[in-house]
Amino acid sequence: MSPRPSRMACIDALKAISSQLIVLHHLAFYGPMSDVAHVLAPDLLDWFSQYARIAVQAFLVISGFLAARSLAPGGHLMVPHPLLAIWRRYQKLVVPYTVAILIAIAGAAIARTWMHHDSIPGAPGLHQFLAHVLLLHNVLDFDALSAGVWYVAIDLQLFALLIVALWAARLCARRLEAGGAALGMLAVSALALASLFWFNRDAAWDVWAIYFFGAYGMGTLAYWASAPERSPVALLVLGAAVAAALIVDFRLRIAVALAVALLLGMARRGGWLEHWPRASALAFFGRISYSVFLVHFPVCLVVNAVVFHLAPQQPVLNALGMVAAWLLSNVAGTLFHRYVESGAPLSAMRQALWPTRAGSAARRQPVGRERST
Repeated sequence: MSPRPSRMACIDALKAISSQLIVLHHLAFYGPMSDVAHVLAPDLLDWFSQYARIAVQAFLVISGFLAARSLAPGGHLMVPHPLLAIWRRYQKLVVPYTVAILIAIAGAAIARTWMHHDSIPGAPGLHQFLAHVLLLHNVLDFDALSAGVWYVAIDLQLFALLIVALWAARLCARRLEAGGAALGMLAVSALALASLFWFNRDAAWDVWAIYFFGAYGMGTLAYWASAPERSPVALLVLGAAVAAALIVDFRLRIAVALAVALLLGMARRGGWLEHWPRASALAFFGRISYSVFLVHFPVCLVVNAVVFHLAPQQPVLNALGMVAAWLLSNVAGTLFHRYVESGAPLSAMRQALWPTRAGSAARRQPVGRERST
């Protein structure tokens, strides 16, 4: 879930749809409104609760696809300072994310004044807050302060794992006087296969990047396989390898990731990645997808609390509350994108705290049940 717009119509459309599905999943999964409104549309709410979360696979694939494009478009790592690249990725993720965590803490405090529910995170201690800022809350087993924050930590881990793999391949290529691109692709392929055939089949690994690297690696490999000068057989080989993993152990999330990876690969080869679909609404919601993801949960918590306080047993009003929470989440995401994620004040703060070289020169644990998507 990249914090920057992709400027590719196909990717923005996937981001837009996936981010909305994740909001709807959390609305159906957490809070009392969905419980009360369930009698009105049980099949729909059950689908949102059980299956809409799989949309996160699209973000994993897209992140891998864009990482390959920026770090190693030909398979050979082009970044001169890998550790600095990881640090900059952390900065881009964690600055708006920290603001969102503060909003989530405030939202949970407001919600607690009107209702008691296990979807509301408890008031955090200093260690818990710092673990979130350092993106170590999953590894250190702290209760999550907002739904979905596990993804931000995993995104950084995946980015770092990809860079380290490509960096090691580059070092080996220099010593062996071999092709760096081939070794880089081989290293990523090995990690993806290890994830698909072993680690992703064991939920005990779901706090580590290797659990998710199958989907992330699919995106990276799809970018390389879809190079116009490369044979289309490369995409078929990718599809066949993932299909074999699905035969060994079918996982819907991996099937969805494969579909997204093949779509991106075909879109790039076909030349319509940047231009289709032409829909301004999808482009807009794609641009604000990271902001919507970051701030929607506290909005949903507060709306849940208000509706619970005013109309605790009225299905129609609770259903309307769910619709209102969905709409307000997008409004909040729009404002967050404008004033925080891409806003000038926050950019100035980021530059002041972590100056770049150029700048210096001139349900108690909301995500625990769904982390293994």
